[in-house]
Amino acid sequence: MFPVSDRLAALSPSETLAMSQKSNELKAQGVDVINLSVGEPDFNTPDHIKEAAKQAVDNNFSFYSPVPGYPSLRKAICTKLKSENALEYKPEQIVCSNGAKQSVCNVLLSIISKGDEVIIPAPYWVSYPEMVILADGTTVSVYAGIDQDFKITPAQLESAITKKTKALILCSPSNPTGSVYSKEELKGLADVLAKYPDITIISDEIYEHINYAGSHESIAQFANVQDRVVIVNGVSKGYAMTGWRLGWIAAPQWIASACNKLQGQYTSGPCSITQKAAEAAYTGDQKCVEDMRIAFERRKKLVVDLAREIPGLKVNDPKGAFYIFPDCSSFYGKSFNGKPITNSGELAMYLLEEGHVACVGGAAFGAPDCIRMSYATSDGNLVKAFARIKDALAKLV
Repeated sequence: MFPVSDRLAALSPSETLAMSQKSNELKAQGVDVINLSVGEPDFNTPDHIKEAAKQAVDNNFSFYSPVPGYPSLRKAICTKLKSENALEYKPEQIVCSNGAKQSVCNVLLSIISKGDEVIIPAPYWVSYPEMVILADGTTVSVYAGIDQDFKITPAQLESAITKKTKALILCSPSNPTGSVYSKEELKGLADVLAKYPDITIISDEIYEHINYAGSHESIAQFANVQDRVVIVNGVSKGYAMTGWRLGWIAAPQWIASACNKLQGQYTSGPCSITQKAAEAAYTGDQKCVEDMRIAFERRKKLVVDLAREIPGLKVNDPKGAFYIFPDCSSFYGKSFNGKPITNSGELAMYLLEEGHVACVGGAAFGAPDCIRMSYATSDGNLVKAFARIKDALAKLV
């Protein structure tokens, strides 16, 4: 067997995808598994968006698109940024990619060189550190626990900055915690970053529309850092379009041009049909977005209440996305049938095998005392899942 490259050998497999695969394997064996490990809406893509895709097929949008996306889509994104976020961008500052995951990776590969440091608040999305590894950079993790609602302070940020710091990745609303930075909290971070003009701020806002704290706040709104912010967003979460694969950046021109150059060499433009569907998502009726947000908020209240009824789980009240991220460390050292639980990964596997509920251990998110549970499923499934979790945890001694 031939060895893989050093680059690939340095990467860890995605823990979220691995747990989802394990749950699917049990399902294939006839086990009734409730999957709370997957980070995607359980709603169908709205009909008017699907119709736009069908129309695009009929209208023969089947050829290569421009690398950064169709001008009409990039213009629609600029209009969205102006109307929803009061931010001014030109279409040439927008680069559309095959999902927001590629968008983040494009930026890191375009600006990070060997030895550059990237500050990543923890808990973090599992792929951020791996992308930094791909870019030959070094991750500097800044931890914020449940007692501070999983949000870093300006003092924590400043203490992590060195002469090697090249970028900060900020995710609000957050995967995996659901935490949302307020305008005041973002201003505090921006005021620190304003003192360090060489730091690029990558603001992952893919969960923008799944927000229970009021209007979405972007760090790009602050004039003292605006020219260094790269907004990352897309249609996957807010429009239930995960499989369509369309993300984008709104960036300073030099970064947009760099990402365009990079993408032109390894994927070219995203799917032409998807682009026309995304254009319809941004230009069409937004009631579908609000309807899904309301449903997620109802589910959030349900699962927070259910989780708080389980002795040993410590749960905050997330203000966005569709996850809860309880501290489960009180169960470490306990066991079932003589098999000990020593970490969140083992606890997640126990809940899958004994409770038939799939969750994801927090270590992959930089938070080994926590476990991620998605509530992007039906109310009935959630009630059943948390009853199973409560029963399974009660068996640990």
